[in-house]
Amino acid sequence: MIDVKTLLDEMTLAEQVSLLSGDSFWSLPCIQRLGIGTLRLTDGPNGARGAGSLIGGVSAAAFPVGIALGATWNPGLMRAVGEALAEEVQSKGAHVSLAPTINIQRSVTNGRNFECYSEDPVLTAELAVGFIEGMQAKKVSATVKHFVGNESEIERTTISSDIDERTLREVYLVPFEAAVKRAKTWAVMSSYNKLNGTYTAENHWLLTEVLRGDWGFDGVVMSDWFGSRSTAPTVNAGLDLEMPGPSRDRGDKLLAAIESGEVSVETIRDCVQNILTLMVRTGAIDDHRELKERADDRPEHRALIRRAGAESAVLLQNDGILPLPQQGTVAVIGPNAKAAQIMGGGSAQLNPHYTVSPWQGLAGAIGEANLHYAQGCTNHRFEPLIEHPTTFEFFQGRELLGDPVKVVEEPSSLGVWLPPVADGLVDPHHFSARMRTRFTAAEDGIHRIGLTSAGLGRVYVDGELVVDAWTCWTRGTTFFEEGCEEVVGEITLEAGRTYEIVAEYVRHDHVNLYIAAIRVGIGKVSAEAEISEAAAVAAKADRAVVFVGRTSDWDTEGSDLRDIALPGLQDRLVDAVIAANPNTVVVLQTGGPVEMPWLSKARAVLQCWYPGQEAGNAIADVLLGKAEPSGRLAQSFPARWLDNPTQSDDPEVYPGKNGHVRYDEGVFVGYRHYDRAGTKPLFPFGHGLGYTSFAIADLTVGTPDGAGSVTVALKLTNTGERAGATVVQIYVSDTEASLPRPVKELKAFAKVALERGESRRVTFTLDARAFAFFDAAERCWRIEGGEFTVMAGLSAGDIRLAATVTQASATMPR
Repeated sequence: MIDVKTLLDEMTLAEQVSLLSGDSFWSLPCIQRLGIGTLRLTDGPNGARGAGSLIGGVSAAAFPVGIALGATWNPGLMRAVGEALAEEVQSKGAHVSLAPTINIQRSVTNGRNFECYSEDPVLTAELAVGFIEGMQAKKVSATVKHFVGNESEIERTTISSDIDERTLREVYLVPFEAAVKRAKTWAVMSSYNKLNGTYTAENHWLLTEVLRGDWGFDGVVMSDWFGSRSTAPTVNAGLDLEMPGPSRDRGDKLLAAIESGEVSVETIRDCVQNILTLMVRTGAIDDHRELKERADDRPEHRALIRRAGAESAVLLQNDGILPLPQQGTVAVIGPNAKAAQIMGGGSAQLNPHYTVSPWQGLAGAIGEANLHYAQGCTNHRFEPLIEHPTTFEFFQGRELLGDPVKVVEEPSSLGVWLPPVADGLVDPHHFSARMRTRFTAAEDGIHRIGLTSAGLGRVYVDGELVVDAWTCWTRGTTFFEEGCEEVVGEITLEAGRTYEIVAEYVRHDHVNLYIAAIRVGIGKVSAEAEISEAAAVAAKADRAVVFVGRTSDWDTEGSDLRDIALPGLQDRLVDAVIAANPNTVVVLQTGGPVEMPWLSKARAVLQCWYPGQEAGNAIADVLLGKAEPSGRLAQSFPARWLDNPTQSDDPEVYPGKNGHVRYDEGVFVGYRHYDRAGTKPLFPFGHGLGYTSFAIADLTVGTPDGAGSVTVALKLTNTGERAGATVVQIYVSDTEASLPRPVKELKAFAKVALERGESRRVTFTLDARAFAFFDAAERCWRIEGGEFTVMAGLSAGDIRLAATVTQASATMPR
């Protein structure tokens, strides 16, 4: 057994300091003299990308994204996913996973909404605990993120999230508190943003007083990548580890800060002890293996991903058309029909082992001969990538001069580079590159060439300059806010002719993140003729399924959405298909809520999120009734964007202005907002239909015990014609509150599967905190003595039973 304190005593101060920052993008330095191995980390929440770039690299299993897993309402499934992802991390030679993302879905347009589990803190907490326990049981560390207040992507690396303490304690800190106290997470990642004016990476109140003092955290606090901006302030606040390496703010700077007395040796020792403890827990302390990454495509992971993807599907509406019969013809329509939309964008993306589109899933289940296809329209945010072998030539300096020092080939016209960028480059921050590929036009006519770049860029087609993001480059929202908005040029191309596409790129000075990137796409604008063609295809089939939604270009880190309308002409496509064939099912794939102007005309609507590499198979399983659609919304769907909780005439409330985003809605986030405002959402939190039906009865609420805990029980019966599952939800209301409290708050839930006709008694325990609010003046949890209402239902909008209980006044520590 390794004694961490003895090992600390043997280390020099320089060796101790070396462990407080990375030596590469994904690892810490080893200390050979003492036999200390290498600690390695990897993204991300829905897989394990390994040490490769954001594109390409060794393939990995792609699991459903956070909002999909949130819709399962199944902590047991989350534990299984955590265990499987731990195995994925190990296949990439790593010890720490940068997951899960447990921020709250405050808005409906957050770019990382897809990465988060829920708008509700209790649901998020329960799912996070299951995930962390599963992962750490395999000796792989979870890293809960982003601590805290990272609920939007606008100016995300500099903005201050201004949140009062009551709101923090009752909403945004709750999942992190559960991760620490219950799941015993081994690592926490600070967020980029400031909290009430202080960067979270140097916020002593957050990292030391709350995390370690109030909750007893004994693990590692690390920065988000490039999220540390200072030396002494971060160390003294409680940030153990600066990532990535090589260090910007530690190393020699930290040694100088110790020498000057700004940082004490005792503080350094505490930080290093946390690092060494993490290395012992994960086995990295004596891991001296050479890094070798494997593409470990396991059958059991495939099966789990398919199961989780199906279980995450939420049947929003159904008049009986679903499940689809096995016989008859089906028109498969829409931009997401033959495209496998499996994940969101940003640091959560990876190179999947494979993908299955809805077309492939249905073809495998009922035969391609029974399917008819039309795309109908597009839904891309940027012009489509050129999916053709593409070479990138890298040059020393920013002038594109001399011979290239390195030439690499990629599968498409997208290059994303992190230091060291390419072998042979002396300085990864001063280089240039030339991209070469070819494009064969499928149609005559005007084509749009789109360019985004984190650096200067321009595109030539057969030697003609078509796009210029060089002479007037302006920073925008792409590539983690380091790139420009898409610059588009137009050119007339001939069908069947192949064109040479050349793009030139020059790295310029970064703002905060060391991202270099260029993306070139070519496409044609959707036309009404394509929608008419889709309607004609739908009219000839027995049934139609239209696959619409967004893509990872829309739902992505670094860029919030502007609204929640379906992009492009998709609403018109849905209307046209329904008009042509009333037997139409709409399948949505998005990372959050969307408006549905055609809802009253659709026979069924199925929300399928981004369910991982088995997407098409999981969706087909639900459509055909091979799997029950037991998903329930973990985020309310407003009827229109203007109804959402962050809607305000003041841009400082959302999306942010003048360096601040104010959480003025306080604790009234999600369904709590709709309850308070009296606004009916399109679909409420917790909503979801199935292929059977359920009844609840006989609600009983016990008398509080000496600790204030209450036992709640009810009878659940499957009253339908087939086996199925539902989620019983328990809400609490303080009917005599002396301060504004939500109409009701989720405090417990259970996902229960029953056979046809089966009944079961379901029991819950509500602890004293379930009845308390945070008293910011006294800085404690407080129960105001009096009567509380305990409600049971199948969604926040479907409360079926209620009973009262009387609690005595009480206070509880933080």
